[in-house]
Amino acid sequence: MTSELTKRSLVELAVERMRERIVLGHWQVGQRLPTEPELAQQLGISRNTVREAMRVLAFSGLVEIRQGDGSYLRTAQDPLQAVQAMSRCTAEQARETRHILEAEAIGLAAVRRTEADLQALREALAGSAGHFHGDVDTYVACDLVFHQRLVDAAHNPALSELYRYFSGVVAAALQHNMATVPRCQATFDLHGQILDAIEQRDAERAKRLSRTLIES
Repeated sequence: MTSELTKRSLVELAVERMRERIVLGHWQVGQRLPTEPELAQQLGISRNTVREAMRVLAFSGLVEIRQGDGSYLRTAQDPLQAVQAMSRCTAEQARETRHILEAEAIGLAAVRRTEADLQALREALAGSAGHFHGDVDTYVACDLVFHQRLVDAAHNPALSELYRYFSGVVAAALQHNMATVPRCQATFDLHGQILDAIEQRDAERAKRLSRTLIES
């Protein structure tokens, strides 16, 4: 227990030090951050602690971790309070927010989507399909990629950014549902039907299917 508390406090300290650097303007938005070894040396902590701290910053939306490319500063405005407020919302509040944010964005995606969007959506859906009956966490991670790409296809950066912050709430709801309710193939099939509606540029059908999925 003591070692776990020590580890947590070290991570919190690393997060605080990195937040300070962001606030003081040591790093610019869009800039690639120092590597884990470089940060470990600069902050006087282990690489593992740096890695955990970077994950916290990524969750809060300050940092974007690009696999194989490094970490980049996304914003100097800390959205942690907004993320925390979202995490405290009730299941009903989460559903309401998804109806307003996700379903409407999907309606826009049906009108604005490009061929590149459709290809990205097909790839994400194929990834989800392979894990629907497997490990819950893996499936949820794949499903969130599909939903984020649905919203991204609306080509509204504000909606995309809002959904990235809100995705943690969506993930928690999905994990809860999949752990308490038997998995239903018909529910998963709604994803493919939404993609078909978007491909056909049928905004009303896409929104209707999205709302059915949110309520399922």
